[in-house]
Amino acid sequence: MAAHSLPAGVGRSVRFLLHEAFVTSVKRICRSVTRTGTGFTSRRGSTSSAPPAADRGPIEVYDRLVQRGSLRGDPQQRHVLQRLAQLQDTLENYSNSVYLNTPPPRLHHKDPKRTDGGPPITAEETGSSAQEEAAPPPPPRGVYIHGGVGTGKTMLMDMFYARVGNARKKRVHFNAFMLDVHKRIHRRKQSLPKRRLGEMFTYDPVAPVAMEISDETCLLCFDEFQVTDVADAVILKQLFQTLFRTRVVVVATSNRPPNDLYKNGLQRDTFLPFIDVLKEHCYTIRLDSGIDYRRLDETPGGKHYYLSGLPGADAVVDELFEELAFREESATGPRLMTVLGRDVILEKTCGSVADCSFEELCGRNLGAGDYLEMARLFDTVLIRHVPVMTLTLKDQARRFTTLIDTFYDHKVRVVLLAEAPLHQLFVHGGGGGERDRQLLDDLGLSGEAAERLTLFSAEEETFAFRRTISRLVEMQTASYWLEGDRRHRKSHMKMPPLM
Repeated sequence: MAAHSLPAGVGRSVRFLLHEAFVTSVKRICRSVTRTGTGFTSRRGSTSSAPPAADRGPIEVYDRLVQRGSLRGDPQQRHVLQRLAQLQDTLENYSNSVYLNTPPPRLHHKDPKRTDGGPPITAEETGSSAQEEAAPPPPPRGVYIHGGVGTGKTMLMDMFYARVGNARKKRVHFNAFMLDVHKRIHRRKQSLPKRRLGEMFTYDPVAPVAMEISDETCLLCFDEFQVTDVADAVILKQLFQTLFRTRVVVVATSNRPPNDLYKNGLQRDTFLPFIDVLKEHCYTIRLDSGIDYRRLDETPGGKHYYLSGLPGADAVVDELFEELAFREESATGPRLMTVLGRDVILEKTCGSVADCSFEELCGRNLGAGDYLEMARLFDTVLIRHVPVMTLTLKDQARRFTTLIDTFYDHKVRVVLLAEAPLHQLFVHGGGGGERDRQLLDDLGLSGEAAERLTLFSAEEETFAFRRTISRLVEMQTASYWLEGDRRHRKSHMKMPPLM
């Protein structure tokens, strides 16, 4: 993605951007399927609990979109949809409630006899029957879809999700899901009674949290299933063992096959049993036609990527912010966000527009929860002074990837002022810095051992950055910009604040 040259009039650029976005989007809406839900209307799907007509399954909808020219026919995509359509039929009347309540314990005797010398105890007297003893039917098996960036994994999953006629379903980005899990764990730990001096007890909240989730839903759809954090890796096996034991069905998309999840991660041996659990309960399907559809036949939506080295670049972004802020009904100033009890201040905002620096968003210790709150408050974010990210900045690169994933998932529009063109933003080199060398000494690891750990090699960041670039390409299109304008959207993501 080459950087755009500087425009002569930013006001004209913004008006052109909105006009072209509107025209392009109207054309697309006329020929595509609209999916509405509790969150938003987008081509990534819906969280609606009301299914479309029964004769419009995901395969029928896909074929119709191909016939209209809204999608390019892809045999691999259709194969994935066939598997998802089978699962959809199974889920129409499915419930996991029978697995949530453990039956009361009952004594079982091979040859039950009365202790008073009478005849053997009958089934009627014990209250048991063959029907009661019969095990519930096995649950449907989920689907794990993996493949390269931009191949349509999320689109297919959301096409399936929007047509599942089961109200007890949930679609969530995996980062947001794990954030919610950690919040629940923290809340349960906080509710424990104070421990007295000298009193010892242990409490594991993971299984109870999984039971909470199982009680709320019987279908979980995850976008971007990935594991980069050792804290997540440690709890995933127990969490999903309980979810699967209570017959929650999982459908997930990922850039990695199951065997490569948390590859070369710290303490990966404790994570490996989770992979076996996942493969046991989900069909694994590879979707990788080698085509990144985000790069095809999309109309550019204006100029949203500028090089900071060009003369007057900052002034151009200043004008762009002023033009966007002029449409708001708020004064320009700082914005205080409260996230999980923490105060996070953004220095320059106006209504639904935020003007931030890379250091402000990725140089501080922020995470998915902070970016989710930004996605709730803002529909447009300007990010200035994005540097070329080397191994020295891998923490910042990881946050930047999480930031873009979150904004993309919630249709937040982004303008970048960067040091280099998009495809040159991440360079796999530059050394790990003094902090990594100190950590290696503390862990007693050699340089050779460190090369195999993604904590030091930035292999995971390099892999994830391909997805970031692909998404940033789509985020600059006209259709994306119009969908991200919440003034023109009849409904957009309604997210509660992360208090």
